[in-house]
Amino acid sequence: MSETLAAVHAEFTKLRGVRGTLVALLLFVPVSVLLSALGGWSARGALDSDSPMIRADFTPQQAGLDGILYGQLALIVFGVLVVTSEFGSGMMRVSLLAVPRRGRLYLAKAAVVAGAAAAVAIPVVLVSYLAAQSALGPHGASIGTDGVPRALAGAMVYLILMSLFAAGIAMMARNAIIPLAVLLPMVLAGTHVLSLVGATKELVRYFPDRAGTQMLTVDSPDAVTGFAVMLAWTAAALAGGYLRHRRWDA
Repeated sequence: MSETLAAVHAEFTKLRGVRGTLVALLLFVPVSVLLSALGGWSARGALDSDSPMIRADFTPQQAGLDGILYGQLALIVFGVLVVTSEFGSGMMRVSLLAVPRRGRLYLAKAAVVAGAAAAVAIPVVLVSYLAAQSALGPHGASIGTDGVPRALAGAMVYLILMSLFAAGIAMMARNAIIPLAVLLPMVLAGTHVLSLVGATKELVRYFPDRAGTQMLTVDSPDAVTGFAVMLAWTAAALAGGYLRHRRWDA
């Protein structure tokens, strides 16, 4: 156990020393909070003016979580860079010399990804929601409104799982280009476009981001199913990453 904790501590030390990875992690904070506040401010203007541009399904509760969906892009980049930065610099060989047991090293990296993602996701989800409600002014909803606490908790868990999913995919690829080229477009628009196509409309519900976002959808009847699907994708990505890490040379 002490050796595992030492490996985790070493990974946290490396995280603080790699500027690009740390910047990606910290960038999640302003992106999520500012976009949430901007979304609330924009919605307030539309509501005050009875603008027809306001979405028919708009609710202040859900508006407080929309910024998180854009902020997650930073956490995806973070999850990828935690792994691939060592392959690109050749530091993985040094890490394996320090921690020869690959399973222990992989577990330490996963623990750092989860821990760092949780450290920013938990407070930022709360602050982002409050920022959006403050910007909505009289149209805002309390944090204790029915369905909101569950959605907030779901958002926190979703962000942690998405970070781990990205790290697992990155370990399989062993470079940043492939996972970022796949994951970022998928989250930004890819699965949304597929959801509009009849042939893929049902299938896309089981993609990780589409299923996972049910976790942060207020009053979603599919929140539990979304969590199960997202957890399965994350477990599969981490398992694939471990097999790649165990069988191939660094």
